[in-house]
Amino acid sequence: MSKRKRDAAVEPALNGDSRTAKLPRALSKAPKKEHEEPTKVQIVTGSYERVLHGILATVSHPSVNSQTASAQFVDSFLFNAHESAIRCLALSPPSDASSTDSPKVTLATGGTDERVNLYSLSASPAPENEKAPLVPLLGGNKILENPKNREIGSLLHHSSSITALYFPTRSKLISAAEDNTIAVTRSRDWTVISTIKAPQPKVQGRPSGDTAPPGSAPSGVNDFAVHPSMKLMLSVGKGEKCMRLWNLVTGKKAGVLSFERELLQSVREGKYSSGEGRKIEWSPNGQEFAVAFERGVIIFGAVSIVNRNVRIFLTAVKDSKPRLRVLPLPLTKIHQIRYFTAKSDESDIPFIAVSTEDGRIMFYSIQPEPTASEPKDNKPDISDATVIAQIGGKTVDLTTRIKDFEILLQSSAGHQPEDYLIVTASSDGTVRLWMLTLESLTHSGKKPAKERDPGAQEDKSLADVILQVGTLLGSYETGNRITCLKAFTMLPSTEDEDQEAATESESSFGGFSETSSSEEEEADVDEAEEGNTRVNDKP
Repeated sequence: MSKRKRDAAVEPALNGDSRTAKLPRALSKAPKKEHEEPTKVQIVTGSYERVLHGILATVSHPSVNSQTASAQFVDSFLFNAHESAIRCLALSPPSDASSTDSPKVTLATGGTDERVNLYSLSASPAPENEKAPLVPLLGGNKILENPKNREIGSLLHHSSSITALYFPTRSKLISAAEDNTIAVTRSRDWTVISTIKAPQPKVQGRPSGDTAPPGSAPSGVNDFAVHPSMKLMLSVGKGEKCMRLWNLVTGKKAGVLSFERELLQSVREGKYSSGEGRKIEWSPNGQEFAVAFERGVIIFGAVSIVNRNVRIFLTAVKDSKPRLRVLPLPLTKIHQIRYFTAKSDESDIPFIAVSTEDGRIMFYSIQPEPTASEPKDNKPDISDATVIAQIGGKTVDLTTRIKDFEILLQSSAGHQPEDYLIVTASSDGTVRLWMLTLESLTHSGKKPAKERDPGAQEDKSLADVILQVGTLLGSYETGNRITCLKAFTMLPSTEDEDQEAATESESSFGGFSETSSSEEEEADVDEAEEGNTRVNDKP
């Protein structure tokens, strides 16, 4: 009987039947088609429902014609990562590609349960195995799990909700929480090597929107930003109308920059507002930084001195003055800010993008003006940044607030350097993927939105004047209220990784091929014949 099974398995291969999956790898390997590989983006979202959701987006030929490009989404992981809401995420730089192992990215998640969870994600997509069984689903979404993704552990060195996470390098993780501490953790053994303690803010009444419990004052670090030189860090906290400077060389406080009343009034921080900074970020070149308030952004610059002497560098930062102001049209809340530089043949064009409550991402030009305005009463005059274009909004029926977004540069082979992928996460659980070209931004800059008087009454029709840019490639419904988002462009997988993954899948699961099913049917027939023989032999 066993001999008949072996003959049946070899016979289709001799007859030229392609159903068998047990041919030698060199014979069964089909020649590769010469075509442009699609871009794959790994998207990670956190939500109020404690769900950590990984989505793999595949963009087909975005550089050939952005009007015909499309995106397909599949789930890569989905589980409850925390005991309460997830507030922030962080991704480390990928590991060295020259190492023997495949490149990996470390994911850190922070929640209101005082925990920082750590995960290892593969920087290259998992090869699609046609023999793998399909997972039964109720929602109809496809699932493509990567066996190289794994959990590392949890960090419990904070005593309150985690508010911000950041990997300055692959070897360090910086975390901030509402316990007024900023911790530096070494990724080699995940040990806290330094803790920066921010002072407790003074009680200044109960501003609108305050969520502190009765009998206590609002406290905690809202956000922090590390300078590209790794020597300086800026932070903004709850209940503080200032930002703090920290010397990362010594781990001590380096100074305080208070927000003046005129500055707060220019971004619509009134008497009943908290006046605190919500977000803060350095520019890529480290010469300026932006502080986001509830309804506006102030850009401080330019820190032209980047000296090896830390004291001289800190002094230059302390002397920085507000240069530009960003106010969305019409006035609305700001949830996230991102610096990015558009690389062209002539020069690099700096932009700042902000996400708003009414579902828009607005792009502002932050190029320094050739002639600065004269100061009034020995105080610098803050000019308005020029709005270039926007994505989403009422004109395209997208009015749900954008909680977070990422801007990814297309740097892989076959893509134009001026192509950008923008991933947005709305509070209704929708993740959208947009294609943006440098040409659309530079051409829109020739027709800027008309200027307005800061003290004049706002006209909501001005939002319709701003040019719409970007092409929507696809959207994905997560079903959760998203709070944060991170994304990165995945590296192409090598042939060795594909063969290794295929070997592992074949050893763990043989697949539901027609050959295996025919063998099982023959075995069942043989057992039935033997059973009938036994019944007939009975007296």
